[in-house]
Amino acid sequence: MVAIPFDVNDDAQRQAFFDHVFCTCVAGLTEDARARWGKMTPQNMLEHLLWAFECSTGAVEVTCRIPANLLERTKRFLYDNRPTPREFKNPLLGEDPLPHRFRSFADAKDALQQSVMRFGTYFLERPGAIHIHPIFGPLGAAEWQRSHFKHCYHHLLQFSLVDPLRTDQRPGNGQDR
Repeated sequence: MVAIPFDVNDDAQRQAFFDHVFCTCVAGLTEDARARWGKMTPQNMLEHLLWAFECSTGAVEVTCRIPANLLERTKRFLYDNRPTPREFKNPLLGEDPLPHRFRSFADAKDALQQSVMRFGTYFLERPGAIHIHPIFGPLGAAEWQRSHFKHCYHHLLQFSLVDPLRTDQRPGNGQDR
């Protein structure tokens, strides 16, 4: 398990998370891993995250049912430097995980890793692209990255793939001298 800090407002940390940490953590996920909370199996989690990455690159189009007058307040969550709470339930997805899309765990893992790489280049090629998030509404690159960071960190914690590192434990805070 790798210890990584949670700081949704640190652009460099979010980028490093997706460039170096996330796929390494996912590679360490096993099919028989047990969640610390929730009903998801490892494959459910992989496919759930894949769906979110597909939304962010327009491969899947969704609608946002949050009223327009509440979107600003809802989007504040993306800037709030706290991890997603355990047992958070997306009201738009229901109580139970969706049936598997992929025949195998390995196929789901590969599809997620490919989608994360696609996300990494998608907005470089289309800097003005906007896609709908089912809770936060229209998002561009930076807000999608914030959403994915919080979402992925949450599910990596769920399956014990990361250990949170407090900001006072980060290198460069004076404690490493």
